[in-house]
Amino acid sequence: MKHIDFYLDFISPYAYLAFEQLPKALEGLSYSVAYKPVFLGAMLKHHGQLGPAEIPAKREWTYRQVLWLGHSHGIPIDMPATHPFNPLAHLRLALATSPDGNISRYVAETIFREVWRGGEEAGDAGRLAALASRLELRREPGGDAVKAQLKANTDEAIARGAFGVPAYAVDGRLIWGFDSLPMLRAALLDDPWFDSPQWLRAAERPSLHRPRP
Repeated sequence: MKHIDFYLDFISPYAYLAFEQLPKALEGLSYSVAYKPVFLGAMLKHHGQLGPAEIPAKREWTYRQVLWLGHSHGIPIDMPATHPFNPLAHLRLALATSPDGNISRYVAETIFREVWRGGEEAGDAGRLAALASRLELRREPGGDAVKAQLKANTDEAIARGAFGVPAYAVDGRLIWGFDSLPMLRAALLDDPWFDSPQWLRAAERPSLHRPRP
């Protein structure tokens, strides 16, 4: 049985879509999944990137595309009333349900659907309190242990090559994106392509490094 580490942040519509589509994409395969919340903002900062919603033209396109992807794959999705929003409360709530850095699929599903269905304000204090009451908390969401765990998960993902979410780690490889679910399936099936030069030597070419302004 193969094991997948699934790195996610509830702020990402692509992570939500990938989460919902994963069982169908991997249907018939034997695998286990560890769902690991990470802070996308810290990941982007580490790599010196802007998020899609921080670039006006890309923001507009991203919202249209994710709504289309939900429509085309039969996944219910509504944009939250405000986006981007601060996802730290959701991430900490998720990790407070677990003694370690992994959360159950039920917890991930509950929080993702709270954010991405209904079109409500994700960061509303009343809705966050109601969400917390639906989860079985084992640790204090605002406590140092949960905050440290979120950082540890994020650092782990970065160390494995993640630069965004959703990201899947399997067999020492890092696969990224909703549209890469077929690639993830192929990796679980030990497709020999992953041992070919196309995978192994993809980065072995010079690039033009431009100085930052």
